[in-house]
Amino acid sequence: MNDYVGHFPILLIIIPLFAGALIILLKEKRRELNTLISFVSVLAQLFISINLLIYTSSYLEDELSNNIAVYLLGNWQSPIGIVLVADQLATLMLCLTGFLGLAALIYSTAMWNRVGIHFYSLFQFILMGLNGAFLTGDLFNLFVFFEVFLAASYGLLLHGSGERRVSSSMLYVTVNMLGASLLLISISMIYSITGTLNLAELAAKAGALKAEDRLLFEAACSILGVAFLVKAAAWPLNFWLPNAYSAASAPVAAMFAIMTKVGVYALLRVGSLLLPSGAPAAFGGDWMFYIGIATLIFGILGVLTEKNLGRLVGYSIILSSGVLLSALGMPGVSMTGPTLYYLVSSVLASSALFLLVELISRVDTYESSVLSVSMEAFGLAEHEATTDYTEEVFGIKVPGAFAFLGVSYIVAALVLIGLPPLSGFIGKIGLLSNALELNNYELSGIHTWLLLGFVIFSGLAALISYMRAGVLKFWAPDKVSIPTLSLREAIPIVLLLSACVLISIFANSVMELTNNIALSLDEPFHYINAVMQKQPV
Repeated sequence: MNDYVGHFPILLIIIPLFAGALIILLKEKRRELNTLISFVSVLAQLFISINLLIYTSSYLEDELSNNIAVYLLGNWQSPIGIVLVADQLATLMLCLTGFLGLAALIYSTAMWNRVGIHFYSLFQFILMGLNGAFLTGDLFNLFVFFEVFLAASYGLLLHGSGERRVSSSMLYVTVNMLGASLLLISISMIYSITGTLNLAELAAKAGALKAEDRLLFEAACSILGVAFLVKAAAWPLNFWLPNAYSAASAPVAAMFAIMTKVGVYALLRVGSLLLPSGAPAAFGGDWMFYIGIATLIFGILGVLTEKNLGRLVGYSIILSSGVLLSALGMPGVSMTGPTLYYLVSSVLASSALFLLVELISRVDTYESSVLSVSMEAFGLAEHEATTDYTEEVFGIKVPGAFAFLGVSYIVAALVLIGLPPLSGFIGKIGLLSNALELNNYELSGIHTWLLLGFVIFSGLAALISYMRAGVLKFWAPDKVSIPTLSLREAIPIVLLLSACVLISIFANSVMELTNNIALSLDEPFHYINAVMQKQPV
């Protein structure tokens, strides 16, 4: 491994950590410099993530396994010290995080970075937490990084103030604190039984547990699985999501779109290492499958009854979580590849729609889009805020803006619904076709048809709901105001939707990547060997 690549994993934590701390020291008066620091940090993280993905996707000449970048903190050999591990799954999620971070940051410069304090620093800390959660090689630091990005998300959810944000954040904080408690309890139990929290060593020790320790270990893994399901917005503890995500500011909600997928990632990561020898009931099979189906049912009911566009996108995230969990609960490794493809597609489209929700609301009247809190933040009177400052924040009235919003809405909705020819359809077709091939497995027949029926019905429900919302916003109103639109708001949406189009055009290459990730997860000894055999410098 090249020396410089070996240091990339730690840079994805150090860069946002120091950027966030520096922004706090500079305070809000140095807004232009803070903006520059934020963009340099996010671009550096995206560059490093892409390079790590390229590195981990290149096969070694003398073996079939992928390259895995392992960083030993403090130069302590694993499992004694803390270890960061970048394999294909981790680097795919890192690239997705960096790309969403760039889009959300560009959008925030139009207004949202100025309606409250510490926006840039909290934004950097949430990136640090997400990067760390994807890279960490032990359970305790997984808990630590979960808490880092959740603590930052509490502040970002309240960014801009308002009664609705405060009330929504109470449920959000309560449920996530419950999940954190379950996670900490399960980690304590696992350490008391095995004497380690290093994932690679844990995978090796789990298969050698004595009979009297096995039941307690499986109970601990079950609690761990429940904690991850809470993070993944699984039913029944996902009722908070539509209100919280729709109440958040547009760039924050766009960033939140990936946070539920951290729970799915954790289930995949820990489950792939423990399933061969640990607790199969906790991370796969009927248990996860039926939780996914229940989540799908809850999401279907939500999208059919919801008329508020922001909450509708929130229910769409629940739908995507249901599809992911039920697909991962199917037997075999063939479902994992298209599941990851669908995950990437749904996150990109959800983020784009969260950005569009605010812009579409200006079709009715742009004056109502200026929050009262922003007037106070800028020290403006109401007359000044609606005459002079509106154009600075929102841009200018562009006749083509209405068409741009309409086309963007259609593209994003098509991806989330799963209609051809875009990536949402490709992901769902891959899932369903692979599920049909699993009928030769014992007891998989009923699973296949349940998954097939609910995925198709969820797409139909989403189609009805997004068509209804589109008609109400773009077609039905007697008076439609030409919306104001800034280039800084349009560019992130174009970037996100272009990514959806690109992964549709290059679906074979992207699906090949996700299938390779699925195969690597099915052969965890490569991950274990890379971590345990890494020698200190």
